[in-house]
Amino acid sequence: MMDGRYNSERAGLYNYNYDDRYYHSEDEEEFADSYNTSNHHFDPRSSRPEAYHSEEVEREQGKEKEKKETMSSWLGRVSTSSQAQFAATALVSGAVVAGAIFGYQAVRRQERVKDLKSGIPDTGGDKLTDFGAAKPSSGLSKEDERSAALAARAQRGDYDDELILEQLARNRVFLTDAGLQKLRSAFIIVVGAGGVGSHCTAALARSGVSYIRLIDFDQVTLSSLNRHAVATLADVGTPKVSCLKKRLQQITPWVHFDLKNELFSPIAADTLLAPWDGRKPDFIVDAIDNIDSKVALLEYCHKNNLPVISSMGAGCKSDPTRIFIGDISASTEDPLSRSTRRRLRALGISSGIPVVYSTEKPGPGKAQLLPLPEEEFAKGSVGDLGVLPDFRVRILPVLGTMPAVFGYAVANHVILQITGYPNEYVPAKGREKMYDGILAQLQGSEEKLARATTEGEDAQGLKLGVSVSDVGYVVEEVFRGKSVVSRVSTRLALVRWRKPEGSIIELGVEGQKSSKVRLSDLVCMTKEEAVVHEREVLKGSKTPEELYDREMVEYTEARIEEEIGYEKYR
Repeated sequence: MMDGRYNSERAGLYNYNYDDRYYHSEDEEEFADSYNTSNHHFDPRSSRPEAYHSEEVEREQGKEKEKKETMSSWLGRVSTSSQAQFAATALVSGAVVAGAIFGYQAVRRQERVKDLKSGIPDTGGDKLTDFGAAKPSSGLSKEDERSAALAARAQRGDYDDELILEQLARNRVFLTDAGLQKLRSAFIIVVGAGGVGSHCTAALARSGVSYIRLIDFDQVTLSSLNRHAVATLADVGTPKVSCLKKRLQQITPWVHFDLKNELFSPIAADTLLAPWDGRKPDFIVDAIDNIDSKVALLEYCHKNNLPVISSMGAGCKSDPTRIFIGDISASTEDPLSRSTRRRLRALGISSGIPVVYSTEKPGPGKAQLLPLPEEEFAKGSVGDLGVLPDFRVRILPVLGTMPAVFGYAVANHVILQITGYPNEYVPAKGREKMYDGILAQLQGSEEKLARATTEGEDAQGLKLGVSVSDVGYVVEEVFRGKSVVSRVSTRLALVRWRKPEGSIIELGVEGQKSSKVRLSDLVCMTKEEAVVHEREVLKGSKTPEELYDREMVEYTEARIEEEIGYEKYR
């Protein structure tokens, strides 16, 4: 057992605590006593515990002294270096300035968000229905309440008709009393209450249409305000149909609105386009920007003989002088128009639907729909990013003025048609005769090929499963009206792309010979190019890859693959 007195004396000189520091203390006797009490067992191999303890203390003192000397020498060098001092000062100053800037920006962002939110009314409760539509807002300002009360009186007939006629005086002079009366009694359905639809609806209401049904599932967003006709910041988060009714009733309180806060679909078409109080719609406006809903609406109207006009894409357009009204078969240079046309052709509808479209072509420096970044594809199905299935997932560049031009052009057409006002649009160049010639050329080409691939066959009376409408579809929609070889748009012909294997004649019906050719087998070339292709590929031994360059082959294959994908709509 160790000598307690020895330990107490040593502890009085140097006490060791758990912070690895030595210190002199006259007041740590209690700690020293506890140290002696708790550390009286030593290694039995040591015959001199006092010497052992002394050596340990000396070693610890040496280490601490060396550490202090090292730290002191480093601090001395740093304190005498002016460059180090400047660097440290700059580092600290930069950190302080950066912190101040970031703090200020964060405070400013919070203030702006707070100010913005304070200007948007709280609708309260759930804001969306089960299918993603906004629920009607119950809160009305005093001005809105007064407008709603006035509209209710006007729609009951408690509104001086002379006031209405005075408000419509300019239209009355232009359209005559008879024309204005037709317009005032008309029932119009507008499907889509966004940029195009809102301007169209506003123009119809201001012009005298008294019965308007609005169909749209969507709600007003902040980004809607750059192109919407009447929406304000207070309308953000409310249904677009409700917003239109509320704002337009402040301008034309006598107009009756029938709101359908729903997504148009083929299943709901009979209900959404149903008569109003026994009266069928005089006109239907298609202002939808979703391809599936658009095609479904136009197909329904065409098959049920409902007058309809469709607005094609206003996105990425900037030249109002290139906006035209014509048949859908004549619309060009517009992806939405092209896709709609192609889907309708597959359903057997190639013409007969008036559309508003732009002939403006894309070019360097012009806005365009950019592809999604690769990281978005890596996250999973891109379709999951859309508001609803099959809806676009990218922001479409839209100049705020162009939807208004499209919307007013649509409204203008509807007003002229209902009132019987004479109008004559510049007709598109007819290509029906060209399609007849291409079909006749294809018939001859298939007969020659049948004689070459089927021994003893004269191919007389060979029938094709291709019509003039199919020819127009392949030429205009699949190959954009141009040759795949030279991109020339004149003297066109259709010819098989690859040499068929075996006989091309189908003998399924007794006494009838028909060609097995499908639309996806054909490519568009000039007549001269088709002659060379037949000689080298269809009757010769070359493949398209051997005859043409890689770029041209890849382009053609891409067009054919795209058409195969569209066959499901036919």
